[in-house]
Amino acid sequence: MSTETTSPYNATVVGREEIHPELVVLRVRPDAPLFDFKPGQFGVLGLQGSAPRVAEAAAEEPVTEADKMIRRAYSIASSSVERRYIEFYLTLITSGQLTPRLFALKHGSRVFLGPKASGVFTLDRVAPGKSVILIATGTGLAPYISMLRTMLMHETQRKFIVLHGARYSWDLGYRGELESLARLRPNFTYIPSITRPDQDPHFVGRTGRIQTILEQGAVEQDSGLALDPAQAEVFLCGNPEMVKVVKAQLEAKGFTSSHGKEIGTIHSEEYW
Repeated sequence: MSTETTSPYNATVVGREEIHPELVVLRVRPDAPLFDFKPGQFGVLGLQGSAPRVAEAAAEEPVTEADKMIRRAYSIASSSVERRYIEFYLTLITSGQLTPRLFALKHGSRVFLGPKASGVFTLDRVAPGKSVILIATGTGLAPYISMLRTMLMHETQRKFIVLHGARYSWDLGYRGELESLARLRPNFTYIPSITRPDQDPHFVGRTGRIQTILEQGAVEQDSGLALDPAQAEVFLCGNPEMVKVVKAQLEAKGFTSSHGKEIGTIHSEEYW
């Protein structure tokens, strides 16, 4: 009688880039052909409770059962035309159940990948021809990376602006790629900002919280685009407090929030 058990895992880690110990880009290749998805959607990753955790992780209370599959949804960062793997941009939540296990994965490690992508945080909701302002904190940048990698291949007229906030410059994942895109694509503007410049004195760029940067007119000054709902739509992704405050700022300028099937000029997704 066979004692073999079927593995719950259906994908392999084919790339792992550590931005720093608490930020990682993970590339996962499914055993089966990769599902189709739209830029801005999320996929599901999973590991069993028996999977090892990184040393930085906080004590787990209660300890997860060994054979329990822990699943979480994460925004996809890879282009929708990339068929070899799917990419995720992850931050370590030391008290979390899953990320301490995901951070322990190495090249060749096995992992569970959900069979489909989901979510409506996509460019489908934007009126044709309108510019797109993509605002994020931390790993809230991930869905925008997918959008830019997919859209900037053929979109040469529509303006895209990314405003990305982090504590330090080394928290600005994909910074090199975004700076290169900004040099190569006249219709793309990248505005990074940090909130702790006193501890990062070599950073050259804007400093302060996203809401302050917006209030100072960063979008208008750096891209030449007016912060006007007739010309642009705004995506917000990341810290719920940032989303709440910036949403109020934008509504004061005439932008309207999307609610369910009612599509406005502000599209938001909280990352907490």
